[in-house]
Amino acid sequence: MIFRALGPFQAVSAEQVLDLGGQRQQAVLARLLVAGGRAIPVSTLIDELWPGEPPAQALSTIQGYVSRLRRALEPDRAPREEAGILVSAPPGYALRADPGRVDAWHFENLVKQDGDDLEETCRRLDTALALWRGPALAEFADLPWAQAESLRLDELRLIAVERRADAAVRLGRAGALIPDLEAHASGYPLREEAWRLLAVALYRAGRQADALGALRRARQVLREELGLDLGPTLQRLEQDILAQAAHLDVSPAATVTFRAAPPGTGSQALRVVVADDQALVRTGLRVVLDSEPGLELVAEAENGEQAIAAVRLARPDVVLMDIQMPRLDGLAAARRILAAEDPPKVIMMTTFGTDDNLYSALRAGVSGFVLKTSPPEQLIAAIRAAVAGDALIDPAVTTHLIAAFAGRHDPAAPAGLSDPEIDLVRLVARGFTNRQIAVTLAAPEQAVADEVSGLLKRLELLDRAQLVVLAYESGLVSPGS
Repeated sequence: MIFRALGPFQAVSAEQVLDLGGQRQQAVLARLLVAGGRAIPVSTLIDELWPGEPPAQALSTIQGYVSRLRRALEPDRAPREEAGILVSAPPGYALRADPGRVDAWHFENLVKQDGDDLEETCRRLDTALALWRGPALAEFADLPWAQAESLRLDELRLIAVERRADAAVRLGRAGALIPDLEAHASGYPLREEAWRLLAVALYRAGRQADALGALRRARQVLREELGLDLGPTLQRLEQDILAQAAHLDVSPAATVTFRAAPPGTGSQALRVVVADDQALVRTGLRVVLDSEPGLELVAEAENGEQAIAAVRLARPDVVLMDIQMPRLDGLAAARRILAAEDPPKVIMMTTFGTDDNLYSALRAGVSGFVLKTSPPEQLIAAIRAAVAGDALIDPAVTTHLIAAFAGRHDPAAPAGLSDPEIDLVRLVARGFTNRQIAVTLAAPEQAVADEVSGLLKRLELLDRAQLVVLAYESGLVSPGS
């Protein structure tokens, strides 16, 4: 049995496309596929298949859909034999399938694999991209869960396209890639990585003037659409092209500084990579980490490319990443690191030189923001919060983020939240830790932690950082709140 969601939604058995019934019935199977094998409660299926106003007989309707889907998927199953694909998993249902037989699962696994062999990377990502036959889950585009998953998968597809192109450019195949990179940059003009790849490919193909022209086009688009200049990575690339920098002619080697474990460091120490292009900052962080029991600095990097290489080789628990770095900026490097299989936690460091990137980094899934001027205890707290699955965002950072959302239209709080829950979300969005919230609300710290965890589960959010994003997007916080 093969399930396809990267294009027209299908289940295929013995090379025959199965009849899965009407669109709503198919949506049950699609929602279980999106869950990645996890069980979905029946109540959640009802709410998500009929947003707002489920019919009176929704439960029996769902049960009927499941019964008919089981007959389609396992026609030879005996009447009382337990289902093996669309299984009962109280209080709901789950899809049981080999990950290699579900195109969306297989695609994600291929993209998130890591390795240093450029040829193998090209082959693997070619295989991943060949799984796409059209827009993902387009049949269910009117349902919020399908919209969110479609956007997530498409972002992974774009990352795969760019990583594959990056590997090919490094292998010396720039000339053959230029037409595809032109189309990619034109189709996604707000993706700075698309313009970077195109400019590098043009330069390495001996077309310096065209490479500069591509960057001028990128600058014009960003100014017209967002009112922004080129990001630091593209600005440095433009300067390097004008100067005909030697490193553009060859694949830059990642020279990462690794450190032996300090005396007395136990195997349970948290492994940390520091990535910052300023030697003074790295020295300061080294002092802080070396003085804190239970933390081990395992590598240092001076740019985004080195940071990615350091993560591959050192396998840290946490990466402290400067948001502005040469060759590949911290945000782009964080996205690549977090797209890999079993990634470390990433904490961004900023001096507010790139406020517009703060929100983008949160959307990418980083586990916190700290100022470079933060006291050491704030930095240590951020590391420990990230490893614990939480996220610490410096209150000064939230002030900037809140200001960035001033004037957004049609804010709306998430449906179903009580007034106390909305107050809790606002406190989280202002950068309060569970302990600070407990003091503010005169409540036990464990009760606050349980309430935050419950909110994340109900809202289907991965971590505290996503809850902060939700607060900004929905208008629950505003300047001065």
